[in-house]
Amino acid sequence: MATIVRAYESGDVRDAIKIWNEIVREGIAFPQEEELNETSGDEFFKAQSFTGVAVDTESGELLALYILHPNNVGRCAHISNASYAVRSDLRGRHIGELIVKDCIARAKTLGFRILQFNAVVATNIHARHLYKRLGFTELGTIPGGFRMPDGSFEDIVPQFISLT
Repeated sequence: MATIVRAYESGDVRDAIKIWNEIVREGIAFPQEEELNETSGDEFFKAQSFTGVAVDTESGELLALYILHPNNVGRCAHISNASYAVRSDLRGRHIGELIVKDCIARAKTLGFRILQFNAVVATNIHARHLYKRLGFTELGTIPGGFRMPDGSFEDIVPQFISLT
C-alpha cells in the first residue's frame, strides 16, 4: 500500500472523525472524552497549526491523521504538541511512524523548536517504542496522570524531541 501524507481538507471530515472518535471511545490514549461530529470535527482540524492525513494513493482511503499545534502560548509558543490517530484495522503497519515523521518535518517548517507530548500513557508501549526509535526523550513519569475508562489511573510519560 503506497501512502502519502497531505494536508487535511473539509472533504476528509467523515473519515477523519471516524478514526479520531474511535480512539476517543477506546479511552486509553487521548485526553478528550467528547466525540467530534462533522461540524465540530472540521472546525477542530482546521483550527490546528496543521492537520495531516495519511491517504492510500491507489484507493484514496484515509488511513490515519495527526494534529499539530503550539503546546502553550507566549514565551513557550515555540514548543509544539501533536496527537496521532491510525485506523484500528491498520495498526502495526508503520503508518504511525510515517505520520510522526511527517509531523516532525512539518513542525520544523512551521518554526517550532521542540515537539513535546504531554500525556503519553505508560501502557502505550508501541507509541513509546516508536518515539524512542525516532529520538524522543522521556521526561519522567507523572504517577496517575491519565484516567482510564474504568476510573483507574495510569501513569503518563511526557516526551520531547528537539527540532533544531
